[in-house]
Amino acid sequence: MQPPPHPTSQLTTYELRDYRRELEHALKTLPDHATVRAQLQARLAEVLAEQESRSQAAKMPHLP
Repeated sequence: MQPPPHPTSQLTTYELRDYRRELEHALKTLPDHATVRAQLQARLAEVLAEQESRSQAAKMPHLP
């Protein structure tokens, strides 16, 4: 699995969604003892944090 072409914070919403799906799929197919699982879980945590950050920013009231 290739990392995205840009840092997580610079991915579009769609790229972020697709990357999350790829990571989740990869984690489902890997055995529990695979050493790469920790790296993929860390990447997934980063993606989830970015999505949460964007969600919170979207909920903030905009000043006129």
